[in-house]
Amino acid sequence: MEVPYPTQVTELESVVADLLQGHVADDQWSPPFVGAESGFRNKAKLVVGGTKAAPTFGILDANLRGVALPECGLYEPQLAEALDRLLPAVADLGLVPYDVPTRQGELKHLIVTGSPDGELMTRFVLRSPGQLPRIRRGLGDLRSAAPGLRVVSANIQPEHKAVLEGEEEIVLGEHETLPMRLDDITFHLRPRSFFQTNTVVAAGLYRQAREWVSHIDPRSVLDLYCGVGGFALNAALAPGRARRVDGVEVAPDAVASARRSALELGVDVGFEVGDARALTDVDHQLVVVNPPRRGIGAGLCAAIESAAPDHVIYSSCNAASLARDLDALPGYRVTRSRLFDMFPQTRHHEVIVLLERG
Repeated sequence: MEVPYPTQVTELESVVADLLQGHVADDQWSPPFVGAESGFRNKAKLVVGGTKAAPTFGILDANLRGVALPECGLYEPQLAEALDRLLPAVADLGLVPYDVPTRQGELKHLIVTGSPDGELMTRFVLRSPGQLPRIRRGLGDLRSAAPGLRVVSANIQPEHKAVLEGEEEIVLGEHETLPMRLDDITFHLRPRSFFQTNTVVAAGLYRQAREWVSHIDPRSVLDLYCGVGGFALNAALAPGRARRVDGVEVAPDAVASARRSALELGVDVGFEVGDARALTDVDHQLVVVNPPRRGIGAGLCAAIESAAPDHVIYSSCNAASLARDLDALPGYRVTRSRLFDMFPQTRHHEVIVLLERG
């Protein structure tokens, strides 16, 4: 963190370029896209420590005790302010923070997401549902403390293991989604939906993909690992001919959110629940993939090679797995690439490449 930010970006670009050496030539890199070097994160995942009367928001220390992490430089300013206001309101609920060494207590984590329009989603990660009445009774006070609070939910995580959240999610208010407006698209995040944590850089990533889609101007687009519809909806809105756009995502909540956004935009995009890695039919002119860190794997690479779409757009958060997948796509060559510094002050990264058949 003591290295000047422009130097960090230059070094990060060099690391990513080295990992993709042999696939991406020097003249195929566009300038890196960067946002703010601090105050960029739209989501806070906080360990709740302290006592019932005086809880803390922060992290676990070396002894697995929750300690306060005040004035964190990661969070967007409006999110940081909301956390300060929520702390006394959470204390008033009377929930006992979970103590990892003794396995006692109820409130494990607080997960808070902020939108560009100042609205919030707050998730209470609880050991059991027994404390839900306390949160329900305190909804008014929570909203008074943080006026932008739109979605409140409880996630039940009864197990004692290093997993942040459990499978059961209970929405406690009237609203189920947090609208996230990026440029001309409003996405709808449900509590368990994935979304990029750097709003400014995510918007830049989607604009880049839309620009490439417009340039290619395909008749059909398939967005795999589509999440809440980021790439698919941008493909549907990209200038050019009318095109068929489909999206596949394993999480039903994300598909429901993507369908809602498409309906509001008035675009016809076919979002379906499914496992992208198990697909064998990818018969579209352009395939977009945005997989988790492990990449898309040999099976999906083989399906793409067999279907032979004209182009592939691959957005990756792990250049090492991207390189492995490019090795498994010998029928394609990279024509454009760009680094997006989604996670400043770290070596984590997002890189997007445009592949062309032949």
